[in-house]
Amino acid sequence: MKAEIGVIGLGVMGKSLSRNLAQKGFSVSLFNRHLKGKEESVALDFKQAFPELKNSQAFDNLQAFVASLESPKKIMVMIAAGTAMDELLSQITPLLSVDDIIVDGGNSHFEETKKRIKLLQEKGIHFIGAGISGGEYGALHGPSIMPSGNASAYSKIEKFLKAIAAKDAHGEPCCSYIGSEGSGHFVKMIHNGMEYVEMQLLAECYFILNQQGATNFEIAEVFESWRKDLDSYLLEISVDILRKQEGGTSVLDTILDQADHKGTGKWSSIAISNLGTPATLIPAALLTRYLSFFKSYRIQLSKNYPRPGFSDQIATAELKDAYGFARIMNHYQGFSSLAKASNQYQWNLNLSTIARIWTQGCIIKSQFMMRLIDILRKENDILSHPDIQKMIRERHAATQSVVAASIRAAYHIPCLAEAVQFFHGIITADSSANLIQAQRDYFGAHGYLKKGDPSGKKHHTEW
Repeated sequence: MKAEIGVIGLGVMGKSLSRNLAQKGFSVSLFNRHLKGKEESVALDFKQAFPELKNSQAFDNLQAFVASLESPKKIMVMIAAGTAMDELLSQITPLLSVDDIIVDGGNSHFEETKKRIKLLQEKGIHFIGAGISGGEYGALHGPSIMPSGNASAYSKIEKFLKAIAAKDAHGEPCCSYIGSEGSGHFVKMIHNGMEYVEMQLLAECYFILNQQGATNFEIAEVFESWRKDLDSYLLEISVDILRKQEGGTSVLDTILDQADHKGTGKWSSIAISNLGTPATLIPAALLTRYLSFFKSYRIQLSKNYPRPGFSDQIATAELKDAYGFARIMNHYQGFSSLAKASNQYQWNLNLSTIARIWTQGCIIKSQFMMRLIDILRKENDILSHPDIQKMIRERHAATQSVVAASIRAAYHIPCLAEAVQFFHGIITADSSANLIQAQRDYFGAHGYLKKGDPSGKKHHTEW
């Protein structure tokens, strides 16, 4: 008996996706490498642990694994991005035939995916880069999936991906063909960057309330009340985290304040910089994680520079408005980055479809994302939409008040503050950039454009 699909890499995500596939009725072959003393009988032990896998086949021999699959062979790879993927491809490619399909479901860099597509295409093998969001739970119960590459090859694995994907409000799979090359991994990368910001914004709201004396349980109650208008997966789990206790102690209070990362936030920051997109919030959230690792230095400086503390109490209603305002800026920047990439790389991304597949199964799913489906169907610029403009005007003053009070108290709120700064910048008709251009011309003779001169000719002044 030949299996319909194979899964390579039985870490957390690989195991969950394998179980998901089996639960949907597909015959699955499982493979995990054999490392003596470290990874032994992983696939077999996994198969024996779950009843839905009883008809699957387990391997730690790559050649036997490939031979167990029906042709054209369809293989999902769930291993670490980077050199591990290249090493696997060098081992498995000689075992494959023309029209076989490899699906990379990891967080690979979109440029690397593009190279791998071209490399395997020369051998007649198809490579699909599929961004997958949802974590362990989503992978098992239904993730959001963002596949890209050869459209014809995607059509051959579409039924598998759509079967295991989450379902949106209308019962449609949260999986759709994104575009050519590595566009699926690019979209997942920007998703992760936006995720960094969403997490940071909630952390800043928690921090403000905490500094004002609220207990974790009280903050959980505040966040729970926000869910009526601003519900999201991250807001939901933050409530659970704030309420969780072990032995009468809040688990959150026992966690060291050093926020780790796995690279996609860094990749997002570099990519949007290369595109020339002013998506300022993702780098702010990333650099804040970097700053968190200076724990001992922060402790030292906190003794030298005591903060004044809050002179004015920030109302939770104002904080809620500030949080909602900043989330709008994050989503605008994220989708603007996707639009810019679509034009530059000629991917023809459908932003409304991307918003739709982000409404379930993924980390940044939210009520607001559901609203963006229709808005992005009409236009890519969400700040120009009347409904969004109304939401911003209603929240702007409160956001300024929250940021100003926090700055006076010397509290670190990088994303709330940057959301306001970005908005003020994007609505400023005449900025200070003319002085920068004059400075550049002064010391480097770089030239500048003149107001009212449509020719685009560079001018220079002997300063």
